[in-house]
Amino acid sequence: MPSNEQPAHLRQRRAVRPHLPMRPLWLCKVCAAAWPCPPARMLLRIEYRADRVALSVYMASQLFDATADLCRLHPNPTPDPQELFARFLAWTAQPDA
Repeated sequence: MPSNEQPAHLRQRRAVRPHLPMRPLWLCKVCAAAWPCPPARMLLRIEYRADRVALSVYMASQLFDATADLCRLHPNPTPDPQELFARFLAWTAQPDA
């Protein structure tokens, strides 16, 4: 095999782009969905697979920051607290799918 060619299994691998929040909108920088988008949730579950409590604590801090940003952007009406809780925290307590 020439030195500049890689085996097929390596050529097919792509780098996973981190699905991070674009503040203050709290949309995903990659897919523009409400963050944490499904890919971000999956990547966060993988990253925190050994410590689900740390995932919940991290997402609680993100909820705190997002609430402040989104309330500043949309003061009337303010974002629904139940929707924000479901978006940022509720999924962290659910078993892996």
